[in-house]
Amino acid sequence: MTAAVKTPRTGFDALSVGVVLAAVGAYALVAAARTHEAMFQIHMYVLLAAMALGVVGVIVSGAKPKSAAQSTYNDEIVKAGVIAAMFFGVVGMLVGVVIALQLAFPSQFYFPELGFLNFGRLRPLHTSAVIFAFGGNVLIATSFYVVQRTTKARLAGGVWAWFVFWGYQLFLALAASGYLMGITEGKEYAEPEWYADLWLTIVWVAYLGVFLGTIWKRKEPHIYVANWFYLAFIVTIAMLHIVNNLALPVDAFAGTSVSLMAGVQSALTQWWYGHNAVGFFLTAGFLAIMYYFIPKQANRPVYSYRLSIVHFWALIFIYIWAGPHHLHYTALPQWAQTLGMTFSVMLWMPSWGGMVNGLMTLSGAWDKLRTDPVLRMLVVSVAFYGMSTFEGPVMSIRAVNALSHYTDWTIGHVHSGALGWVGFVSFGALYALTPWLWKRERLYSLRLVDLHFWIATVGILLYIAAMWVAGIMQGLMWRAYNDLGFLQYSFVETVQAMHPYYIIRALGGVLYLIGALVMAYNLWRTARGDVAIQERTPASAPAAVPAE
Repeated sequence: MTAAVKTPRTGFDALSVGVVLAAVGAYALVAAARTHEAMFQIHMYVLLAAMALGVVGVIVSGAKPKSAAQSTYNDEIVKAGVIAAMFFGVVGMLVGVVIALQLAFPSQFYFPELGFLNFGRLRPLHTSAVIFAFGGNVLIATSFYVVQRTTKARLAGGVWAWFVFWGYQLFLALAASGYLMGITEGKEYAEPEWYADLWLTIVWVAYLGVFLGTIWKRKEPHIYVANWFYLAFIVTIAMLHIVNNLALPVDAFAGTSVSLMAGVQSALTQWWYGHNAVGFFLTAGFLAIMYYFIPKQANRPVYSYRLSIVHFWALIFIYIWAGPHHLHYTALPQWAQTLGMTFSVMLWMPSWGGMVNGLMTLSGAWDKLRTDPVLRMLVVSVAFYGMSTFEGPVMSIRAVNALSHYTDWTIGHVHSGALGWVGFVSFGALYALTPWLWKRERLYSLRLVDLHFWIATVGILLYIAAMWVAGIMQGLMWRAYNDLGFLQYSFVETVQAMHPYYIIRALGGVLYLIGALVMAYNLWRTARGDVAIQERTPASAPAAVPAE
């Protein structure tokens, strides 16, 4: 819906963004001139160039007419998020395939002359690309879309919304290039150095301001439950990020830092962060997607709004305490380990409450799964969510953890949630958003969506089954003793035994990547306005649901 909307521009949003960009740019210029670290200097030049481009963008934005015909909603930024998410998704999955092949065939995929392609540098690049680059852009795009529709208000903050989007892309560029150059704090899911962390903090505070500002000026009195999940994700991630990354730079113009915490305190803080990055980034944020896109795609109300509220508050309260289960059999006090285990087991109940709510939203509309592959992908993602949130609490039990910890069973568990839950719910949301945003009647090809669904599903099953078998076998071999009381197997023998399963894992990753490439092609053709010739008059294919 478009209309000539009077948009009074005080210029304060552009001015405030410009001040931030100028201040950061000034620091980058001084740091680039004074530092003695070559890698840090490269990043400062990148930061300086980004700030200069940002200032130009703000000036161009401020030069636009004060009264212009524009959409009621800011959908351009959502479009940009969809494109960025699809790009980073393909890149992140490609890197994942490469490191899976490095583990399966180390002789063939080891590049001694190209240090930046070694497993130690590509592995954090893969995790950050798929979690923060792909997943983060999906969350930013969907949150900006959903909050506008459910509040019937345009995004608040003016230029600040674009600052959030481009500022986040800059953080991803600093983080990814840093991994390849060897700049890292060595913390799981928190590898970027202090200056990248500080920049992300600025961007994240702006994100919270834009989101809260939109809710504040809402025209709809009720705040839909998806917005509560988005808010929990934004606020909690900010708290986790700041506390876990408390560090002192060794110099104001150096790229290295020293953590304020050490020993068991550092470990506990790291896994309080690490588990809740899963809990609030990969769970709460994507549950918001579930609560908006499944009802929208199925054209049905949420099964139980009361259950969604119970689900929200129970999940938010319990999840934050579960991190210590990552530290069983360590120097962490036993009471803290037990606390983490107890709350992890308790998490099963609210998690399955959310799963039931998502699945039962299809009551009376189950037949749509036959004709709508996008809805099928969304619903199967919820099934994977249920499976992962049952397996996780089981693995947190100390006796089970004694077998599973440090093995590939954990890798299988993580990827059943990442590929099945996060991946599929993201794919479903992007499939739904593309025709809505580009004003197309339907997707280019529903058959390609169906093909993507089945290729990716087979890939997931190969991946997680291989890792389950390899991980349990690995754990059993590590704890096997002979009659003399010595270890029965050497570590090398366990690695050799897992080789065929590593090949199967790599094959599963290749299939999942192929599915993502099929999706990227489908979305590109949809944005162009194309419709597959053989599908121009489908017998029962669903049309895109109008977004407004």
